[in-house]
Amino acid sequence: MTFNKRSTADQVTEDLDLSGQVAVITGVNSGLGLETMRVLAARGAHIIGLARTLEKANEACAGIDGETTPLACELSDLASVRECGLAIKAMGVPIDMLILNAGIMAPRELTLANGVEMQFATNHLGHFLLLQHLLEPVKQAKGRIVILSSAAHMTSNRRGIDFDNLDAGLGYDAWRFYGQSKLANLMTAKALVKRLEGTGVTANALHPGIIRTNLGRDAGGFLIRFISIFAGLIEKTIPQGSATQCYVAAHPDLDGVTGEYFSDCKRASYSKHADNEELVERLWQESEKMVAEYL
Repeated sequence: MTFNKRSTADQVTEDLDLSGQVAVITGVNSGLGLETMRVLAARGAHIIGLARTLEKANEACAGIDGETTPLACELSDLASVRECGLAIKAMGVPIDMLILNAGIMAPRELTLANGVEMQFATNHLGHFLLLQHLLEPVKQAKGRIVILSSAAHMTSNRRGIDFDNLDAGLGYDAWRFYGQSKLANLMTAKALVKRLEGTGVTANALHPGIIRTNLGRDAGGFLIRFISIFAGLIEKTIPQGSATQCYVAAHPDLDGVTGEYFSDCKRASYSKHADNEELVERLWQESEKMVAEYL
């Protein structure tokens, strides 16, 4: 069956039995993460649901029918990410689906975390560190790594990743920095391909669509006004927005597919920067340095 931009997460997983599988999902407290958790749990998966605080994770998991394990994971706090990663590894379960869903978008005011701009710290570095801690259990399951990027990755710095301005000391543009963090998400999926060769693990990135969720709570500027004006024409519902990540995470159509970028449940075009092997490799190495003491 062919799915499209109006397909929902329930529809793309309708005939799937995920009993016995384990999915780790970040950002389950609301929006796409909550819907993804609900749908995959309804198909039988055990969900390890991560949110910024244990209280938020508990609340989200309590409202879901199915097996869930709530954990705290504040992505902008690398110590919190490490603690979460170690807690998951201590469970001793293979991970069939690692869905890196959480994020922040275009906050008006510049904030730093771990010495870099907050969006890069949260959307990329926090997930990068969590990924390092969970690679082995994902390999045990020959699982799937699913990373939420965005079409906004096309709006990144003209050099792709501006390594000379990761702390925004040379200037801060909220949307350009958001695009940079989302490009970093896509490039992480690309970097994983050769690192996971022969393991049976796949890594893919995706654009969920334009959805009105808590992600945009701190955002402002022209793009938000544009979305508000044309919302009826371009926005997806949360069930529709969750469809692509559920499809990429669980559908048998994508067995063995890796290093791709998806939108509307199909392959999509993406920035040429993501195919720049030198840039992709530099991002990986610089990211390793930035999280080294938390590995």
